[in-house]
Amino acid sequence: MTDVTKKPIDRRQQIVEAAGQSFAMFGYKATTMDLVSKIASVGKGTIYTFFATKEELFNEIMEHLTAELRSLAIRTIDRQKPFFDNLTSVLHELQQFREKHELIVKLSQEVRDIGTPMAKAGIDHLEHAIVGFIKEEVASAVEKGELRPVDPALTALVMLKLYVTMSVDWSKHHEALSQEEIADYATALLQDGLSAK
Repeated sequence: MTDVTKKPIDRRQQIVEAAGQSFAMFGYKATTMDLVSKIASVGKGTIYTFFATKEELFNEIMEHLTAELRSLAIRTIDRQKPFFDNLTSVLHELQQFREKHELIVKLSQEVRDIGTPMAKAGIDHLEHAIVGFIKEEVASAVEKGELRPVDPALTALVMLKLYVTMSVDWSKHHEALSQEEIADYATALLQDGLSAK
């Protein structure tokens, strides 16, 4: 018989996962340390050994989520493709992730319905991370001569807002555009501009 050693339980990770579940189910405002301790099956004191406040715990979860978004964006990029093909692919994947991830959906609802400041800060943090990633790609494209010299931060923000407007806002009052239609239109606007040639 082999003596199987038990893998030690990572209490910190257990708490982070439980808090993530709680924030996704109940939102930021309704999540309490008591609730997290019940979901994690640990005493409240154990949580405080790792996280001094609910805000600190929430920020930890948002950092993990930001890293997940960045990883998704990096995996989506194909360095053999032109900048605008990659841009629309990355924006599509990130938008799909944002629409389907339970925590992001719950925080967005909470911001819309009651305007909880920490929920808004969490959503803003994610958007800032996405803009930051696009900014890096814009700066790289400018350096390679794929784009004319532009302000990378402002351009990244405009690109993200344009994509969200076409994929989300437009469909509230019109027939939804397909991924290809959004990609074509965004590329035409951003790459070719609006002036008649």
